[in-house]
Amino acid sequence: MKTKSNILVFALIAFGFSWLFWVPEALIAQGIWNAPESVRSVLALNLGAWGPLIGAIVATLIYQGGAGVKELLKRGVMVRLGKWWWVTLLVFPVLIGAALGISTLLGSPLPPFEALEQPASLPIAILFIFFLGGPLQEEFGWRGYVLEHLRERISALAAAVVAGLMWGLWHLPLFFVPRAEDYYNNPIWGLLLTTVLAGIILAWIYLNTKGSIFAAMLGHTMFNWSNWVIPALKSETAALILFGLYFLAVIYIIWQFGAKTLAGKQASNPS
Repeated sequence: MKTKSNILVFALIAFGFSWLFWVPEALIAQGIWNAPESVRSVLALNLGAWGPLIGAIVATLIYQGGAGVKELLKRGVMVRLGKWWWVTLLVFPVLIGAALGISTLLGSPLPPFEALEQPASLPIAILFIFFLGGPLQEEFGWRGYVLEHLRERISALAAAVVAGLMWGLWHLPLFFVPRAEDYYNNPIWGLLLTTVLAGIILAWIYLNTKGSIFAAMLGHTMFNWSNWVIPALKSETAALILFGLYFLAVIYIIWQFGAKTLAGKQASNPS
């Protein structure tokens, strides 16, 4: 059953809220605006990262009311994943680790594993990333709202591609700000291709866990954490191999689960 929604309204809220903070940050970084210290202090809080979550909640409230918001938030605590728990934990570290391993076998130098210099920080980083590093702020929007409502009108694969493109384009202002993440030190097409391919994998996880936003958040967490721990993106060869592995993973998902639902016959709409 189709539910009331508006992807454009969501996008205007999500992008508008985030870019309200990120565009000034980019202007400051590019030397275009000499902002007062009070403004810089607010921007340092990284409030812009919460745009997709706010967009999902507000758009749901507008079109589905309080009951819709309650259902949306409920999917964020659907923690009984069964075998899919292991998929969310392993799929990205396996793919990213394999890419770096293959590149090393082909003769590329092995980048330093800086994250492993403080092994005690590894489990702490998982919690930090989950709550403050993107998954909580973003997955209610990209998978929980955009994918969920678009798949009522188009195929799940097409909906996942649209959500992935929106996910990537949302980061655009950050390419004009000095950042430590490897994504922003490369052309934006690399991030867009990554968010589309990784977004399809996250959509596959989401749809096979009956719309569990928690599963999507966990998968997103492992995606970010694995890219931090395993320095595949610091090797051009490994990065190219990783694109190939993502592509092969997506082809396998489409072959096994179908482009229409990405979940075979078990697809369901929690709305």
